Amino acid sequence: MIRRFANPRLPCLVALCLVQAACAQYGPLPLPGRSGLAGSLSALRHAGPPPMPPLTVGAVAALAVQNNPDLLAARARHGLAQAQLLQAGLPPNPVLTGAVLPLVAGPANTTAYSAGISYDIRSLITLQDRRRAAQAAARQVDAQLLWQEWLVVGQARLLAVDIIEGDRSLRLFRDTRALYEARLQRTRAALAAGNATLASVAPDVAAYDAARTQVNDLERLQLSRRHQLNALLGLAPDVPLPLAGLPDLPRFDPTAIRQALPTLPARRPDLIALQLGYRAQDAKLRGAILAQFPNLTFGVVGGSDNTSIRNIGPTITLDLPIFDRNQGNIAIEQATRQQLHDEYAARLTTADGQVRAMLAEIALLRRQRESVRQDLASTARAARAATAALHAANLDEFSYVQLVSARYAKEQEIVAIDQSLLEQQVAIATLIGAGMPPITLPPEEARS
Repeated sequence: MIRRFANPRLPCLVALCLVQAACAQYGPLPLPGRSGLAGSLSALRHAGPPPMPPLTVGAVAALAVQNNPDLLAARARHGLAQAQLLQAGLPPNPVLTGAVLPLVAGPANTTAYSAGISYDIRSLITLQDRRRAAQAAARQVDAQLLWQEWLVVGQARLLAVDIIEGDRSLRLFRDTRALYEARLQRTRAALAAGNATLASVAPDVAAYDAARTQVNDLERLQLSRRHQLNALLGLAPDVPLPLAGLPDLPRFDPTAIRQALPTLPARRPDLIALQLGYRAQDAKLRGAILAQFPNLTFGVVGGSDNTSIRNIGPTITLDLPIFDRNQGNIAIEQATRQQLHDEYAARLTTADGQVRAMLAEIALLRRQRESVRQDLASTARAARAATAALHAANLDEFSYVQLVSARYAKEQEIVAIDQSLLEQQVAIATLIGAGMPPITLPPEEARS
């Protein structure tokens, strides 16, 4: 005995509820109403114990990766790539058609109807390559994000190094300014007492003004660097960020760097991303070639006419590839693949050349630093002797100021070389992906 529903609309309502439950639901996502800059160091995201000042270069780099506003926004691309991968992996839906033709006039005596279902065969043929392209594109997005994070690490290291070394330079510039300021005050007092002329005071004024300009310029530059570093970490500009007195960069080993150059394609995330992008494009080209297959739609159609004659049978719709054989899309995908091929080769060649050039520059800077250090030793001895001679009244003040300022100049020259060396080391570490483990690309799927 067949059980009938008391309400004939109940099955339809149940089916409608099931379809509604399977559909995505809309949810609002309001935009933020204020800036997201952190108001204190403790408000930053961090892994492990909270950061304690003074911060090392490594600690600053770690905070930058976790808090950089641009990185936080860029990570949304991962979700977008995964959604595109999901969409690319879905097979096409079958197409259901139907028609109802009520009798209006004539000798017939019933309502005609027809129903059919069809499927796009070409979409199935290219489905596998679309999946491959989407998988490679999703992995490419992840590699690009990793490279962007690595660039932020390098930028944070560079800013921290420049601030630390800049503070060393600023102390020397201030010492030089104080030296010339004391000299200028004494010569002005002598001028007021009638014991000096304007001509004798003029060199002291010029020297003091030059020293003061150096201090002012570097103070502005240091403030700009601190603002840039705070912005990189997502901190408000006025939040103090104490840094350690010495940079804690990894040990620099030129031999290890040269040995790492052949592994750049497996270490640098941007090169990994380009390889994955090439894979995705290669799959797109293969799909475009397969799309030369004429568009074939296969289905079944049945129905009844107004005289109750029923029929059913297969239907086929086939494009005739007379004019469009997808040759335009194939040419586009081939050109795009060639462009990615050349871009990868250029990026690899540029990276190798940059690292080798920087190694040569570092070698030169080290030789120059050694030479300046030797000069500093003799200049420092002369400055110490000048101090003793001045106290013993065996040396005039002008000569004393010149000898002491020469020592400050040599010390500043060494600081400048040290800063250049550290900047080059940070740049090389970024270029070779130092500290990043080799990345093994997943094997490409076998092609049928």
